[in-house]
Amino acid sequence: MITTDILIIGAGPTGLFAVFEAGLLKLKCHLIDALPQPGGQCSEIYPKKPIYDIPAYPEILAGDLTDKLLEQCKQFEPGFTLGERAETIEKQDDGSFIVTTNKGTQHKAPVVAIAGGLGSFEPRKPLLENIVDFENKGVEYIIKDPEIYRNKKVVIAGGGDSALDWSIFLADVASSVTLVHRRNEFRGHLDSVEKAQELKNAGKIKLITPAEITAINGNGMVESVEVTKKDENPIILETDHFIPLFGLSPKLGPIANWGLEIEKNAIKVNNALDYQTNIPGIFAIGDVNTYPGKLKLILCGFHEATLMCQAAYQIINPGKRYVLKYTTVSGIDGFDGTRKEAPKAVVKKIE
Repeated sequence: MITTDILIIGAGPTGLFAVFEAGLLKLKCHLIDALPQPGGQCSEIYPKKPIYDIPAYPEILAGDLTDKLLEQCKQFEPGFTLGERAETIEKQDDGSFIVTTNKGTQHKAPVVAIAGGLGSFEPRKPLLENIVDFENKGVEYIIKDPEIYRNKKVVIAGGGDSALDWSIFLADVASSVTLVHRRNEFRGHLDSVEKAQELKNAGKIKLITPAEITAINGNGMVESVEVTKKDENPIILETDHFIPLFGLSPKLGPIANWGLEIEKNAIKVNNALDYQTNIPGIFAIGDVNTYPGKLKLILCGFHEATLMCQAAYQIINPGKRYVLKYTTVSGIDGFDGTRKEAPKAVVKKIE
């Protein structure tokens, strides 16, 4: 059985930053994530997409943010159980919790922090009879590595930000990009819509609206798709990749059965104090929680992780007073023996 001070369910940005904040309090963390690598959505769904609202980073790729967070918390030696889903939780007589994964791995901790983002994701698939036959054979629901599409013919379906953003990005990667949407109007940000229009006018992408993909053709691999416009005969588009980007359906999964108070697929927490759930000792931080005024932003998750760790310290060390010290003053002592501190001022006597 794996034992730790704080068991974090979810190894996305919020969970990784919680490791750092806990480390400053001399608390050890272990993280469980169903994905095979840390980073959550940032590494699994959009590693190559830039993020613009991380403090001190005017622009940073989602995958690079994950790398920086891993580098930041490395000195506190977090443990990881990856590729396994947290399945059940049992409260023990001593107040601690045992969390067991779908593969039977058991973890014990006095504090559990759920940082599962929006939960697990399932793509919203178009209703095409044979689409499953072409999954990973030219049909992708998530773009992980844009280089796969280098000099390839790509057809994207969708009308939101993801469809627009990737059409714009792949215009300089793929040999051709066609964006198909069932309406003339797009739901994305205005600047993305305008950029897509500019690329269309420049002949760098093709827009087909209002239209829908009504069939996929190929022999083992995608070779073409059928595009149908109202009152017109279908047209056949040759393509190497068909990418339907209709969004992802978030699901809490087994966590929804843990007796937590749930509201609209999110976990209700006490945001006035420490983001604790209705079960003492279990916290929810990041996009997985909800409270009045909640903003689903990474930087808000960082704030919530910080306050959660302060409350966790009191649970683990009852009655022990913690005096907050700035890292610029106290420095950082890693569990691996490393020491980081600001250079000390030179004291010199003036004669």
